[in-house]
Amino acid sequence: MNLVLVIAGLVLLIFGGDWLLKAAVGLSLKLNIPKIVIGMTVVSFATSAPELIVSVKSALDGFPDLALGNVIGSNIANLGLVLGITVCLGSMDIQKSFYKTDWPVMMIASVLLYVFIAYDEVIVFYEGAILFSFLIIFLVYLLKFQKKAVVDEMPEDDVELPLYKVVMFLALGGVALWGGSELLINGAVGMAQHFGISERIIGVTVVSIGTSIPELAASIIAVMKKEKAISLGNLIGSNVFNILAVLGITSMITPVSVMDKGLLTNDLYWMLGISFLILPLVFFPKKLRLNWKDGIVLLGLYIAFVYVTVFN
Repeated sequence: MNLVLVIAGLVLLIFGGDWLLKAAVGLSLKLNIPKIVIGMTVVSFATSAPELIVSVKSALDGFPDLALGNVIGSNIANLGLVLGITVCLGSMDIQKSFYKTDWPVMMIASVLLYVFIAYDEVIVFYEGAILFSFLIIFLVYLLKFQKKAVVDEMPEDDVELPLYKVVMFLALGGVALWGGSELLINGAVGMAQHFGISERIIGVTVVSIGTSIPELAASIIAVMKKEKAISLGNLIGSNVFNILAVLGITSMITPVSVMDKGLLTNDLYWMLGISFLILPLVFFPKKLRLNWKDGIVLLGLYIAFVYVTVFN
């Protein structure tokens, strides 16, 4: 039964990724906003919805490690697993907004998370409010200043959709991603618990991979359709949303405490390390480009993270 749930979830997520991408491209044309900005806002929010739902429910049900592990693990999976697979499928040209805005904001959010939980091991209401406020400032900046700074990759193959189709694809994509993630997580957690794996390890591996499947689906479909600006924007935006929106909102509803010290001694440092590593990878060996070699490095690091986490 658990295996059936996992397969059904994956099918829903693939369709959801495709519908969401259609909506994102259509919306960017209607509003005359570069696709990377849409990727970092609309697509990121929709693909981060599973993390939000899982984290709020976990924290309210008294499983804070699942909430924290889900976010930290998802951020590692987005860059190690999803970006790794995406650039293995095809090289990716990176725009200047990556190092001027996107990467710095992701690192600031990651460091803020570290500062908030490393010392007192809990994220309380006011810290959540700071995280969420930072997200609002970031979104306002994106829409106001980055709109003119980013160049569309392939404007000639864009197809403008009527508004009702944009709304329909956005709704269908969001619902399919949410429903697919729910099925996948229920099946995967059921399988993991059957083998007696701890809550934190379930959070940073099984659940985080499950909630990163929407990003993987959206990114692979984006690459196949040569919409790579959405792919990278979606991943970085999703990591920013995971910390600032998911943990921000969750900790404003109920304090999020660290129960398993492995989150602080292992998982958090992996998240900070892989987030930082993206910058030198983008500049070396070829400036503003990621290729299959970078993908192998990222995938190798992700496999190492899972091995160390599960078998340590």
